[in-house]
Amino acid sequence: MSHPLTVAAIGFWHVHAGDYARDAQRHPDTQLVAVWDDDEQRGRAAAEEFGVEFVADLDELLARPSLDAVTITTATDQHRDVIGRAIAAGKHVFTEKVLAPTVAEAEELVDLAREAGVALVVSLPRLYDDYTVAIERVLDDGALGELTYSRVRLAHDGWVAGWLPEQFADPEAAIGGALTDLGCHPAYLTRLFHRAEPLSIQASYGHVTGRAVEDNAVVTAEFPDGRLGVFEASVVTTPGAFTVELRGTEASLMFGFGGERLLAKGGAFGEEWRELPLPERRPGAFAQWVQHIHDGTIADDNLRHAVELTRIVVASNESAATGRTVPLEPAFVPNVRNGRA
Repeated sequence: MSHPLTVAAIGFWHVHAGDYARDAQRHPDTQLVAVWDDDEQRGRAAAEEFGVEFVADLDELLARPSLDAVTITTATDQHRDVIGRAIAAGKHVFTEKVLAPTVAEAEELVDLAREAGVALVVSLPRLYDDYTVAIERVLDDGALGELTYSRVRLAHDGWVAGWLPEQFADPEAAIGGALTDLGCHPAYLTRLFHRAEPLSIQASYGHVTGRAVEDNAVVTAEFPDGRLGVFEASVVTTPGAFTVELRGTEASLMFGFGGERLLAKGGAFGEEWRELPLPERRPGAFAQWVQHIHDGTIADDNLRHAVELTRIVVASNESAATGRTVPLEPAFVPNVRNGRA
């Protein structure tokens, strides 16, 4: 393994592809060395932008002994194939959510990475933000009592302002619309805040712009003991919005309603809304990936979130398509053979 780690950017289909290429250039322990894309024109443009080599043959690139790792931001329907090929070549993988189009494929990729001894990490950035850290501390302290209801909403103006690429409206390449891409963040936060796996999913999708995929989505997840979690996404909202509302038997939390502030009320917090301090955020997913590579460890928590996120997204898409509540299968248990990557 080289130092710094040599990284190739695989695919520039996704809007965050450039962000991860920049991460590879900025991190002191990684070096961006090449770009591949199944669209040669797009790939060559990205390689020129980042000042690195464009490689037209993916297998030739993955076979290079000098290459340590890859970031993968292809179309979602290509994830199983491309991530699988990278793992088979012994390359560490950092990839965009969702991990794979199906739960079985996501579970398979996690097991393949573990067996191959490579570090696989999925970009789930809001797990590590300052407000998430603060909310988790309140939940762990028991200050809310029992969390009975949550609502997390994330929205932007991508299809109103025209900056969201049209490939995001391709139901085959994107595996869904607003919920599958943007709604992933409220989905995994909802699971995190409830400290449990949902028992069932009921989803409703809206098609304001008439595209083949939804541009508005509302999902209700039922958790044990009758607790409810609502998560929402929209790509036709101006201005954009990110809000969190948590209601417990003793107190409530709110974030993002009119400002980037975390507010608490009730119980130990008093009868008026009180602003809580935001601690330092955790290291981001890319930095954690690099650390896992150096330590030879497995990103168990990240991968558990990634697989369960796929399960929730698949169930949401099924519910919206059928108009039925979809019960969820038991949570993923990885094929653990040892504790290291």
